[in-house]
Amino acid sequence: MRTRFWLCPLVCSFAWQSLAQEQKPVDVRIVGHINKPAQITATGERILGLKVPAGFRVQRFASQLGNPRILAVAPDGAVYVTRRETGDLLMLRDTDGDGVSDQQTVVAKKPDLHGVAIDGNRVYLATVREVYAAERRQDGSLGELKQILAGLPDGGQHPNRTLAVGPDRMLYVSVGSSCNACPETNAEHATMLRAGLDGESREIYATGLRNTIGFGWHPATGEMWGADHGIDWLGDDDQPEELNRIEKGAAYGWPYVYGMGKINQAVQSPKGRTKEEWAARSRQPALEYTAHAAPMQMVFYSGSQFPPEYRGDAFVAMRGSWNRKPPSGYEVVRIRFRNGKPAAIEPFLTGFLTGAGENWSQFGRPVGVAVARDGALLVSDDTNGCIYRVSAVPANTSDR
Repeated sequence: MRTRFWLCPLVCSFAWQSLAQEQKPVDVRIVGHINKPAQITATGERILGLKVPAGFRVQRFASQLGNPRILAVAPDGAVYVTRRETGDLLMLRDTDGDGVSDQQTVVAKKPDLHGVAIDGNRVYLATVREVYAAERRQDGSLGELKQILAGLPDGGQHPNRTLAVGPDRMLYVSVGSSCNACPETNAEHATMLRAGLDGESREIYATGLRNTIGFGWHPATGEMWGADHGIDWLGDDDQPEELNRIEKGAAYGWPYVYGMGKINQAVQSPKGRTKEEWAARSRQPALEYTAHAAPMQMVFYSGSQFPPEYRGDAFVAMRGSWNRKPPSGYEVVRIRFRNGKPAAIEPFLTGFLTGAGENWSQFGRPVGVAVARDGALLVSDDTNGCIYRVSAVPANTSDR
C-alpha cells in the first residue's frame, strides 16, 4: 500500500524515508512538524527570569560544563554528572556552602558515557553497550572501572543507557528502542533489564518501553515508576509522554499500541497476532503528559528543604520537542503522588522556552535531575553547559 502523509514540505521526505526503512506502514494520514527553537545563551538575567512556585529560587550551580547529562549525588554531597560528548564523569563540590560549585574534577573516562548511579561507596556507569562498577574513594575519586555487563544492544536511535539500584538490591538498566516504531530484532531493545549488582543473572524485566531514561522507586511504596518517550510522527498531540508503573513481566505497548490503548496505524501488525491482541496484553500508562516533551531523568524527592508536601513526589526533566508545533517541554515537571499513587503532572521549573508563532527560542534543555544533600534540586542543561540549583527560600527572605 502507498502511504499518504499530510505534512509540511520540510518534513515530508524525512517521514516517508524513516517509516519506509522500518516496515511498510498501513495507509494513514498524519500531520507533523519539525520545529526546533533557536538556542540562545543562558545569561544571568535570563536565569533570574525562570519561573518556579512561590517560595523557591533558581541559581546557577555550575557553568561551562559542555554537555552535562545524568546526575547523581554521593552521601557526602559530592555531585557527579556524565558528559556524553567528552565521554567522562565529572565530580563537583560546593565547599563553602554558597550554592555554587567551586571544585570540578574528572574522575572517570569511557567513550559515550551516559548513565551513572551511586550505591553507598560503589558507582555504576553505563555506556551504549557496557556497564562498569568502581569503588568510590574518600576523596571522591574512583578506583578501577570493572566491566560487569557487556553486549548490550547497539544504540540505534536511542543509545543513552541509564541505570539505578533498586530496593531489591538489583541493578536496573534501561535500554531504549533502536528506531521510532518498528519490530526489533534484539529482544533487549525497548526494555528494562535487571541484573545482580555484579552483573550476574541478567534478564529482561519489562518490555514495550520505547525509551524510559528516567525511572525510580517511590520511597514509601517501593513501586517502580518510569517516564517513557512517545513515538514521533504521530502528530503534534500524539503520542503523549507516559508515566508507567513498571512491573516484572509487564508489556507497555510499543510499537503497536500507545497511550490509553490507541492503535498505531503507521506500522503493520506484529507477526502471529493482531494489534488488538497486543493491546490486550499491554499496560496502559498511569498518567500522560504533553506529546514530544521528551522526559529525561526522574527523581523522587526525599530531602527536607522543600515543604513537606513535596516528599514522595517526583521530578522529571523534560528536554523539549523537535517534532511539535508549538514546541513542548524545556522544563522540569513535578509529579504529585497521593497515597503512593500518581495524581497529576504539573510544571515546576519553566521559562527556558520563549517566543510564539514561528519565532521560538530556548536557553535550556533540562536532562538530569537530582536531590542535593541539602535538599535542593539540581538540574543539568546539556545545551548551555549548566547545572541549575532550585532551593526553597527561608522565611522572611525574598524569593529572588
